[in-house]
Formats: sequence, structure tokens, C-alpha cells
Amino acid sequence: MIWVTWRQHRAQILVTAGFLALLGVLLLASAIEASRYVAEHAPPGCPGPALACGELAVALGRRYDAVYSVFGWMPLVAPALIGAFWGAPLLGREYERGTHRLAWTQSVPVWRWLTVKLSVLGAAVVAGGLLLSLMVSLWRPVFRTGVDSTFGNIGVFNMVGVEPAAWWLYAFALGTLAGSLFRRTLPAMALAVAGVAVAMFTLFQLSDHYAEPARVELSGTVLLDDPDARLVSAAWVEPSGKEVAEPAGSGCPRRVDVGQSSRNADAWQACLFGKGYRYAVYYHPASRFWRFQWTEAGILAVASAAFCGLAVRRTLRRPG
Repeated sequence: MIWVTWRQHRAQILVTAGFLALLGVLLLASAIEASRYVAEHAPPGCPGPALACGELAVALGRRYDAVYSVFGWMPLVAPALIGAFWGAPLLGREYERGTHRLAWTQSVPVWRWLTVKLSVLGAAVVAGGLLLSLMVSLWRPVFRTGVDSTFGNIGVFNMVGVEPAAWWLYAFALGTLAGSLFRRTLPAMALAVAGVAVAMFTLFQLSDHYAEPARVELSGTVLLDDPDARLVSAAWVEPSGKEVAEPAGSGCPRRVDVGQSSRNADAWQACLFGKGYRYAVYYHPASRFWRFQWTEAGILAVASAAFCGLAVRRTLRRPG
């Protein structure tokens, strides 16, 4: 059965391997060239929060805009492709072409056919996701010229650690379930892509509740000193201790800034701080990176197991 699985799905495996190899070459080439550029142009103290480091980061962003664009779309596109081209055809194509009538009437029982296929291909997509995570983790340090953001940037967060493997497995399981429901490849592919997008948006909204947010009151500034923190919410604290979204009757005039200027906002905030107001920030510190990684991976793993279970149950109940 393992040989049969390879023979039937070698196109997806080889294309995905080629895609990862091409991406690896792109990341490696950009990292080598960027390291030379940084060595020639980086001022002392970089990486760090200095203004010059931020200017170097902007210059790198302009220089490698195409690479950044590929990286920016990868958290959503990669699992969507896995769901569409690995998961959806697994059962959808068998039903669509009628080959299940031959494959499932041989000496190998249907349940064994499903078990081997799901296990081998599921392990392959997990390995592919972990390989992608490793490549990104080795690539990113070259571009850390300014303030690094791994936890606070949800796009980067979904590309490192165990997140890519969890998302790839989720997309594969969802596509498999869609194939068993529609018994057609194209509708199953559409559902897999839409399901990945909806799940990613949903978990992004729910991630604030993976842990109780930390709270800190700031005076003199509204900026948290942890640039990699994940912000949840913020509010002004009146001198009486009451939290309000917008101070009313403070006596501090507020004018709208024009263009990129923030002088009016800075003056308004300084006036509020001078009258005894404080700024409360609710956030998740960067130290919770792995807690959030394993929490989200666990949610996706449970969902993947449920999808595969439903696909197996439906297939065994209606094999024809």
C-alpha cells in the first residue's frame, strides 16, 4: 500500500518537494546577498531599536520587495494549496473517475486503504511544513536589522515553530473530508481553500483568549517597551481609576493630524498625562510564544483528527 500511495500521489509529492526546493534556493540566495548588503551598510549597534537600524530595515524591504511579497502570502497560500492538491483529490478523484470500484474491491480492505493513505500523506505534509519552518527560521536572522517581531507579527508567527506543520495537516484533512462529501475534486478544492482562509481568520480572532492578557499602566507614553508583544486592547485610565475608551471633559484639545505628522496627537497625549491620566495596555508578552504555538497547533491537530475521522466514517458507510 505504501508503494501504491507513492505511485498514485508522486505528482503532488514531487511538485511540493520542487516548490520547497525552489523556495529554499530563493531564500538562500536572498539571505547571502542581504548579508553582504547589511555588512556594508549596517551602522554600529544593529540589529537594535536605533533609528538607523530602522532605516536599514526599510532599505532591505525595498530591495527585497519580491521576496517579502512571497513570504507575506505564504502563511495562507501554502496550506490552501496543500488542501486543494493533496487533500481534495484523495477521495474526490477516486469517486470522480470511478477508480474506487476497482481499488476498494481488491484484497486490501477499504479501512486499510484509508489508514495507509491518510498516515503516509499526513506524515508527508507535516514533514513538509516543518521543513518550511526550518528554512524560514534560518532565513529571517539575516533581515533582523531593526526591531524583530516574531510573536507580535501574526504572519511571521504562522511561518515558524510548529505552525506550518499544523496548518498543512489541517488543510490536508479538510480537503480529504471535502472530497468525501462532494465526491468531486473541484468543489472539494474550493471548500478546502475557503475553509483554510476562514479558519485562519477565526483563530486569529480567538488567539487573544489563549491566555489571560497581561496589563500594564503607562505614563508619559502610549508605546509598550516590548516591540514583539501582541497587543489585545488599550484604554485611558482617569485620575479616579476608571478606564475609558476616550477621555471626555479632560480639558485637553484634540486636533486631527494632517499627513504623516503626529505632533497634534503627541501634544494631546502629553496634556492628558499632565492631568493625571494613565494609559492601560492589555497584551501578551513575547515569552508566551511557545504557549501560543502549541495551543494553536493542538486546536488544529484536534480538528484534523476529527476531519479525518468523519471522512473515514463517511467512506466506510457509503463506499460505492
